[in-house]
Amino acid sequence: MNTGDLMDGRFRLRDRLGAGGMAVVWRAHDEVLGRDVALKVLSPDLAQDVSLLARIRDEARAVARLRHPNIVDVYDYGEAPGPLPYVVMEVAEGRSMAQLLTAGALPWRVAVLITAQVAAALAAAHEQGVVHRDVKPGNVMVGGARVKLVDFGISASSGDDDRSAGLLLGTPAYLAPERLERGVVRPAADVYALGLLLYRALAGRLPWQASTTTEMLVAHRYQEPAPLPRVAGLPAEVAALCRQCLAKDPEQRPSAAEAAAVLATVAGLSPATLDLPGAAPSNHDEPTAPLTRQIQRIQRIQRVWRPLPRRGRIAVAAGA
Repeated sequence: MNTGDLMDGRFRLRDRLGAGGMAVVWRAHDEVLGRDVALKVLSPDLAQDVSLLARIRDEARAVARLRHPNIVDVYDYGEAPGPLPYVVMEVAEGRSMAQLLTAGALPWRVAVLITAQVAAALAAAHEQGVVHRDVKPGNVMVGGARVKLVDFGISASSGDDDRSAGLLLGTPAYLAPERLERGVVRPAADVYALGLLLYRALAGRLPWQASTTTEMLVAHRYQEPAPLPRVAGLPAEVAALCRQCLAKDPEQRPSAAEAAAVLATVAGLSPATLDLPGAAPSNHDEPTAPLTRQIQRIQRIQRVWRPLPRRGRIAVAAGA
């Protein structure tokens, strides 16, 4: 496939946004509905693998039933002649949290505003029995006004056996210790990764020194995380929440909804704003002003959000 090709008689390929071992993600124009979408296309070399076809289809089904302002939308699933399966998704504009962190720790208010919305997205997924399994800075898109959690490509249903995939899926730096025992998938594993996300945003690094994957996995299982460094003005509730999320025992961690409520309160947002399960209808625009102001502060002080040529801007949907 090349730029300009027409996929399945409908989607005009524009820009290649990313690629991984399983799939390629394109920005494409839907010629029927007249809008840009993100098209995740399974690699032709893998399209004959029945299990991979099922995984792509299951991912589309899982995310399509999630309706939340902080979760990337899935619009459709199809199979071009071949068969060549693809998932049609919302394009999440902006920069990843990983890019924001290249200059070091974020101002604590920015860290709280971002992770509050990630926690809300996880709470919505967990309410529907979906565990993300790969929460990390590269899968958090910040558009300036609203945060989007992307890449449910290795998500699982709560209660699934982690051994069924044949290998341990996820990013080593963000794996919960209980997942190393290859047991049942639980939402608490996402909360552990959320704690690491919050720690890294506040400290600019992870809570232990590890130069290899093996050392990282040992740290998750046996080493207590280092205390957060002093952050001027950081409310004690945030540091306490971070410690709780990083508890080795999953039973000692808060739920994603509880974490979102704490972070929302600290950020000056009502929990209802984050569309938490059971909350009253909210004003979805409420997070826009405080997050935009803080991002502008990063622009001025840290120069993280430098303007890029159009070709260099990042637009990521559920990852490759």
